[in-house]
Amino acid sequence: MTDRVVQTSKRSKQAARIADAASGGIRMILLKIVLLGIVDAIAVYALFVLALSDEWLIASLVAVVTLVVNWIYFSKRKLPAKYLTPGVLFLIVFQIFVIGYTGYIGFTNYSTGHNSDKAQAIDALMSSARERVPDSPTYKVTIVENLEGLGMLVTAPDGEVSVGSSEHPLSSVRNATMDGDKAVAVDGYTSLSFQDVLQRQGDIVGLEVPFSDDPNDGSLRTPDGSSAYVYTSSLVYDEQAGTMTDASSGTVYSDTGTGAFTSSDGEELLPGWRITVGFDNFARAFTEDSIREPLINVTIWTIVFALLSVASTFFLGLFLAIVFNDKRMKGRKFYRIAMILPYAFPAFLSALVWAGMLSESFGFVNQVLLGGASIPWLTDPFLAKVSILFVNLWLGFPYMFLVATGALQSIPDDVVEAATVDGAKPWQVFRLIKMPLLLVTMAPILISSFAFNFNNFNLIYMLTGGGPRDAAASVNVGATDILISMVYKVAFTGQLRDYGLASAFTIIIFILVATISIVSFRQTKALEELN
Repeated sequence: MTDRVVQTSKRSKQAARIADAASGGIRMILLKIVLLGIVDAIAVYALFVLALSDEWLIASLVAVVTLVVNWIYFSKRKLPAKYLTPGVLFLIVFQIFVIGYTGYIGFTNYSTGHNSDKAQAIDALMSSARERVPDSPTYKVTIVENLEGLGMLVTAPDGEVSVGSSEHPLSSVRNATMDGDKAVAVDGYTSLSFQDVLQRQGDIVGLEVPFSDDPNDGSLRTPDGSSAYVYTSSLVYDEQAGTMTDASSGTVYSDTGTGAFTSSDGEELLPGWRITVGFDNFARAFTEDSIREPLINVTIWTIVFALLSVASTFFLGLFLAIVFNDKRMKGRKFYRIAMILPYAFPAFLSALVWAGMLSESFGFVNQVLLGGASIPWLTDPFLAKVSILFVNLWLGFPYMFLVATGALQSIPDDVVEAATVDGAKPWQVFRLIKMPLLLVTMAPILISSFAFNFNNFNLIYMLTGGGPRDAAASVNVGATDILISMVYKVAFTGQLRDYGLASAFTIIIFILVATISIVSFRQTKALEELN
């Protein structure tokens, strides 16, 4: 037992010496200190920002992670953790967090008009309905600033001095510096000079400081940074009843749980706020006719596009690889270089060039090759799909040509010679020997190519923009849109941007691609037995 403990101790010391040697001496230690200093500085800055935003949970996570990272890299015995920590952190930030947040958004009503929380929505509604009170008294103000942003140092007509910002209502101060009957400075804030006020006039005009936590009490606004006036809202918010009343019309809007104040006749006051809606976005995708039909059409086209793209590029690339792998052909190197030229150009740039060449009015294809014809290559729903498949074939076959060439050259010559000696014809040699061996190498590539084309956003967006537009659909979708471009349009284009519905679509795409990939990989396991 004692010998085992001694051996364990020796191994630990040996591991520590290896870790010290791997650290690279004083220069690497200094570099490590500098890098950790940068990480700590970024973390401290993030903590300030998060604390000011009252994001205490995230701030706590940042603090804990920063402490753990420092503990790992200042320790002499955490060698595996030193190598694993950067990768784990990047995995969490760029993969797990993104996937988790997308999934969360898919279960909310996050969209245009529902971007914020309820308190912010109430402030926005009250602010949008505020009007200057007639004969409002004039408040003398000095524009001040602290870490949270701009604020007002206010001197009321009765001489009372208070300070506040858009986030914090006015509160009395006693130690303000006075210039005559006007407060010009106070501890904790920096007073803006006249030049600063002029340079930030836009921000100052938009500055609104409430009198209290009750939004019905009104607020102060200043047109010039020196005088402010009282503004009150025509909307009256009742926090106890959860209602918003339009004082001019008497209409009462209630919180009915839909993320917006709604009147008895169904009229909504916007902006509303973000709430969790469960599976409503998924239900809309499959039950609303105006969304379901475009979604089904786009899904079918996406699968057809991905399958035809993979099949066409694979067979053309394989055919060219067989042709240019024949040792009887002269100048094979020149032809091989020429074959991969389309692969050397950026795909998005090639798509833009093809979009110009296929233009109906002035494109090279219509005007030069077809003698001035007017064929709507990109504006007719069917021809636009054909054009996309053709351009994708032009972009994709060089990759398959390169892979197929390498796979063909890796097949042992003695296998082919043995089959030939046994009387096999060239077609039998290809079908029964070369093709199965090729698929062993290329099956994973074909699956990954299918997944890539399933989400080939660049080609669709650069060539047709998803058009021509489907006017019958309630969502912004076109005849050549695939699922990923449809998600982009639902989330980021048009006047009504529905991030929740787009995230639900994203989850559906993920499930589709994952299912197809898992099934495909299981099917290709049979090919491994050929090796």
